[in-house]
Amino acid sequence: METPPQLTLGRLFSSWQADVPALLVVVLLGGLYGWGVLRLRRRGEAWPVARTAAFAVLGLGTIAVATTSALAVYDRVLFWPAAVQNVLLDLIAPLGLALGDPLRLALRALPERAAARAQGAMTGRLFRLLTFPLVSTALVLATELTIYFTPYFETALADNWLHQLMYLHLLLAGSLFVLPVLTREEALPAWCTHPVRAGLVFVDGIIDAVPGIVVMTHGTLIAGSWYLSHSPSWAPDVQHDQQLGGGAMVSIAELVALPFLLAILVQWARTERAETVALDRRLDAELEVVRATPAKASTETATGAETGTSTEGPDLVRPWWETENSEVAQRIRGQR
Repeated sequence: METPPQLTLGRLFSSWQADVPALLVVVLLGGLYGWGVLRLRRRGEAWPVARTAAFAVLGLGTIAVATTSALAVYDRVLFWPAAVQNVLLDLIAPLGLALGDPLRLALRALPERAAARAQGAMTGRLFRLLTFPLVSTALVLATELTIYFTPYFETALADNWLHQLMYLHLLLAGSLFVLPVLTREEALPAWCTHPVRAGLVFVDGIIDAVPGIVVMTHGTLIAGSWYLSHSPSWAPDVQHDQQLGGGAMVSIAELVALPFLLAILVQWARTERAETVALDRRLDAELEVVRATPAKASTETATGAETGTSTEGPDLVRPWWETENSEVAQRIRGQR
């Protein structure tokens, strides 16, 4: 393996390498997402530009940066670029993909039968199990701890295809938690309301910092034999390099928790606003019925007087909005 030149600030931004399998994944995901957006536009349906930008820039862009930038050039001679690379794929890329809401796009863009099958898969037992909040959080934590504290990581450094599989493993593990939480489809249990999701994201942010803390404070070198034998003369001490990597993992994990939580709060506010608008419309419709009732009752009373019959009854004496304690009735009483 050829040793890259000394890592400087300039080379951190100018060093790139082609990673064909990773780029193929980026092109495939981008092509499928673009196909869905174009299909909606041809039907005259709009899709938010902000969601497309989040999917393409923050999601696919992060995957490309993690696998082709200086992080990938130097990940086999320095630990901290590998640590940053892995946390980008595990936390930031899934967040960007989820903000694009690909699950909802797929259900809207796919043909009816395919959309029904996709909906069935989303509500199936396996998907529900893997995306159950406690399970998906445990999977993310177990993935990171397995990578760093088993021979997985060191073996992946020597085997390019296993390295690619590790990339995919990290991306999928992170997506299992983030995608269901941020999608507008009912991919989570009914009790996972927006307040509960906000709490889960807060707890997940704390848990995501655990691997970085362990890496930073761990006395034994991670993939020590590899980095000791491949560390160039210009590299820092291997132990110090590992501490830098652990610190970067903790910092990124805590930074990504804030926009994640903000996204949940924005969704919560939008949902509350939509429910309020729907309730107002229903109440307005009920009020229209109520306003029409007295006029109808007066007409019936006048008709009864002319014919000598009485239309007095319990319903005319005590209308329903005066006896019920529902929200609609309370609002009507307040307006009358």
